[in-house]
Order: sequence, then structure tokens, then C-alpha cells
Amino acid sequence: MSEKVRIYQLAKDLGIESKDLLSMLTDMGVDAKTASSSIEAETAEMVKQLLEETPKASETKTQSPEVKAPKAEATAIKAEKPKPEAKVELPLRAPVVTVMGHVDHGKTSLLDYIRKAKVAEKEAGGITQHIGAYQVSTKHGNITFIDTPGHEAFTTIRQRGANATDIAVIVVAADDSIMPQTREAVAHAKAAKVPIIVAVNKTDLPQANPDKVKQDLMQIELIPEDFGGDTIVVPVSAMTGKGVDDLLEMISLVAEVEDLRADPNGPAKGIIIESILDKRAGVLATIIVQEGTLRVTDYIVSGESWAKVKAMNDALGNRIQEAGPSYPVQVLGFSNQPQAGDTIEQVATEVEAKALVASRQQAREGLERETIGQKGVTLADLFGKPKTTTVNLILRADTQGSLEAIKGVLAKEGEKYEEVDLEIMLAEVGAPTESDLLLASTADATIMSFGVNPAGSVIKSAERQGIPMKSYKIIYQLIEDVQRMVRGQVEPEYEEKVLGHAEVRQVIKVPRSGIIAGSYVLDGIIRRGAKAKLIRGGKEVYKGTIAQLRRFKDDVREIGTGFECGINLQNYENVQEGDVIEAYDLVEVSI
Repeated sequence: MSEKVRIYQLAKDLGIESKDLLSMLTDMGVDAKTASSSIEAETAEMVKQLLEETPKASETKTQSPEVKAPKAEATAIKAEKPKPEAKVELPLRAPVVTVMGHVDHGKTSLLDYIRKAKVAEKEAGGITQHIGAYQVSTKHGNITFIDTPGHEAFTTIRQRGANATDIAVIVVAADDSIMPQTREAVAHAKAAKVPIIVAVNKTDLPQANPDKVKQDLMQIELIPEDFGGDTIVVPVSAMTGKGVDDLLEMISLVAEVEDLRADPNGPAKGIIIESILDKRAGVLATIIVQEGTLRVTDYIVSGESWAKVKAMNDALGNRIQEAGPSYPVQVLGFSNQPQAGDTIEQVATEVEAKALVASRQQAREGLERETIGQKGVTLADLFGKPKTTTVNLILRADTQGSLEAIKGVLAKEGEKYEEVDLEIMLAEVGAPTESDLLLASTADATIMSFGVNPAGSVIKSAERQGIPMKSYKIIYQLIEDVQRMVRGQVEPEYEEKVLGHAEVRQVIKVPRSGIIAGSYVLDGIIRRGAKAKLIRGGKEVYKGTIAQLRRFKDDVREIGTGFECGINLQNYENVQEGDVIEAYDLVEVSI
């Protein structure tokens, strides 16, 4: 046995699933992050022995008469326990994978090699002009790929409330390393909270340097497994096919750990990936089914569109009658074009489909009428938003040095608050871009730029979309704004600041005013509207507010030490002579 053993390879040898082996290793105290991680040969041998011993112990129990009763008892107890969640019993489905990366790093060529279809050659300049979805069959199982023209399309789908992707593959050229679009693609994948696999492409070129790519990945917080992290990095070549099988196996392993399951029975649900208007056929919509099974003649609704499914084609153009979970299919029959990212749901009849579309149209028109004339959300508005647990930021700066300084200060700032997670979605040199607006809109992030000013078109677009964006020339002003944002998400802590004490010397009943406590101010001041406690015999018997304060017959704002006054406590009339009224304010404790 070699010195190091891959977890997924050991799982194969032992005939168990990688996720079960990972769970077993975790229970043993082994730091095993992913199925592609390596463990020591001694640990692997220990696991093997443990699994070999387990059935022997079981056989011993079966053969021994003395342990038959306890075994039966254990079986009975087990039967009484609640059954596992229904989802565990559902069949596994194929993972849906989105491939992203810089414009010329070869993501389309990689997909082209995988599915053996010359997509790249048919597209102008080698750049993808549309979104396609394809399911390929590999020795590791089926995998559905979404080929997007970049992270913008990926995020546009998410922006509409849909999450079509299970795994993101980021393609990085071995001769070019990390580029701005690579950073943006990673930021969008992280915002979607999906597992990331990095495919280092073009390793066949003489100038390729995969090790440099791994080093550079650490700058964007993707730590390769070789360096003790949990990011799977696979060297590949879209030209020769080298490493492609390894990439497919890694995708299957991640999918296995994610335990992707779906119910193929019941009404169909899914996501619109793209829709086009064909001159001859009409509206054609590409759908990935997520649950249930979609069949020809089914009625489906997507946004403000509905369809009776007249025909369905698979990725190769073949006519099919039904499509199950994770299967991409092109549907003919929509009344009008649905939008990418809209979900689909199956309904029973055409009448139900039309009624659902009509109700959505009415709801949208009503919302539009309500929002006409309203301004977009500003940074100040953001401070007043309901409290959340995360504050997302997009940072832009004039230099890398400025950027690192700001990130360092914000990292320390984030450590002060346990209730709030301060997350930097993207940190780049240069002015804010339209791509930043897309990410900010989807991740509910604030764009902050230091030493750079966004273009006028970007500013107008941000205002139109209500995306908070602000520029700074002084770093502490940026930090102060972030502090206010974070504090706006934290439940403030208050402490009591005593204003003064007054002794009740006479209880007076006043018509329409209730009980007035004739009092003498012992120290400090008594203020109308202040918080108050009523103390009797050293014990607190009331806690509320001073509703009225009088000096003789006049209403006054406050009374100082040594003066007499009349005090009316809100919603309390059981005041007695000798009681002491303590007035106080609640003061927010600075963090």
C-alpha cells in the first residue's frame, strides 16, 4: 500500500460510498475534508480492519444463544424509532453543473470535448452566444452541464429566485492564471453557495504553469487540497482530453457527498434555462426538470406564461415523451416567451393554467402602481433595513495596496460582532462595473469604492435598480459607514442611566387624570417621558414611564432637586406614601 490513499479510491476498494467513509473518518477524528482528500496508509488499513471485524461480530451474536434475546430487543427498539426522512429514500439524480471562467480560458472547448459535439466551432469567434443545457453519460453516471456565456447568465437565473446549479466548475487557463473575470465567476459561485471545482485547462501548452494557478487561487480564498485546503483542483486539457476523466470523477464524487436526490413521481417542477422565438416553431423553452416527470400534453406555468407541452426534444434533437429530474429538455407549446430563471410548475388543466397566469399579472400590475414614483434604496435606507445575519460588500479600490489595507481593517471589524457575518463578496482594483451591479443585486450587497469613481452609466444603473453604491476618498469614512451597517444588524444593548429620585409624600386623586403622586425630588432630576421604577420597602413594584409631570397646576418637562411636583405613572395607580420613584434613561452601550 502507498504512503497516501485517496478517500474515494479507498471507498471503491471497500465497496462503500465515499460519503459514508467520510462520515466514518470524521467520527475517528481524521481531518478528511472531501472525497478526493488523501489519508495515511495506516489510517486506511485501520478502517479496513474495522469494516472486516464488523460482520464477524454480527455472526458471533447470531450463533450465540445467549445474545439472541438482546438482539431481538434491539430490533424491536429500532422498529419503534421514527423512520428516516422520505428524502433519504428518494432515488439519486444527476448533478447539474455550471461551467464558468474567463472568456478565452477554454470552458466551451472543454464541454465540447466532454459531449463530443463541435459547439465551439459553430460559434462566432469561439465565444458562446447562448445558454445550452446538455446531459452526458459517463462511466461515473449522468451529468447535466449548463453552458453559460459567463457568470452574468448564471447569476441572472439566481436573481429570479432560482438555483439551477448543484456544482460550479471554474475553468482557469494554465498559461494565464487568475483573471478579473475568474475572480468574478468565483464570487458569483460563492454567492450561490455551491461547491466549487477548479479545472486548470491548457496544461498541454509548453508555457503552462499549473502550480502558479494553485498559488494564485489562494489569493481568492480557494485553497487547493495540495496546500491543505478543501478546493478540488484538476489539471485538464480540452485539446488532448488529458485529465477530463478525472474531472468527471471529481464531479461525481462531489455529487455523491452532496447526496442529490429527487422524486420522479408527482407533478413536474423545474427551471427555465433559456427561451427563444423560432420563426417556424414558435416559442421554444429549455427546461431542466428538478422534481417529478414532465410529459407531453402536460400543462405547465412559468411566471406569466403557460404551455400545453406539444413536443419535447433532448439535447441531441431527439423527440422524447417524458423527462425526469435533472434532465434538460426543449419544450414547444408556450403561449409567450418565459424568462430565464423562472420556475415551472405543473397544473391539472388549461383553465387552471390561465387563471394562475392572470392572477400573477394582476399582482404585478398592482405592485407596479404602488411603486411608481418611489425612489431607489440608498445607503441610508440600508441602515434601516430589518436586521439580518450577513452584511455583504463589494469593494473597489485604486490600488492593490489600498484594497488589502481596507480588507485588513474590515476583517478586524468583523471579529467584533458575533451576531453578524461581514462578507466581502468581491474585492478588485478598478472602478465598479455593470457586473458588480448584477452581483450586488443578487447577493443584496453594497458596493463601496475607494479612490475610484464609477462611470456615469453605472451610477444611473445603480440608482435605477436601487443598489446602494458609494465612493470614498478617506478610508476611515468607508470604515465608519461599514460600522454603521453592521451595527444596524445587531440588537443594541442598553444600560440604565439614573436621572434622579423622588419621594411620594401625598397621593392625590385628580378627575380625568387618575392618581397623582405628590412628590419631593431627593436628588438629580425627574423628567416627563423618562423611564421610571417605583420602589417600596427596598423592592421594585412597578416599571414603566412617567406619563405626566406637574409643578402645581402647570405641566412641566422636568423638575430639579429640592422641588415638589406631581407625578403620574403610566398605567399604574397603586401608589403609596413613602414610595420612591426612580427616573432613568436607557442608554445604548457602544460596541
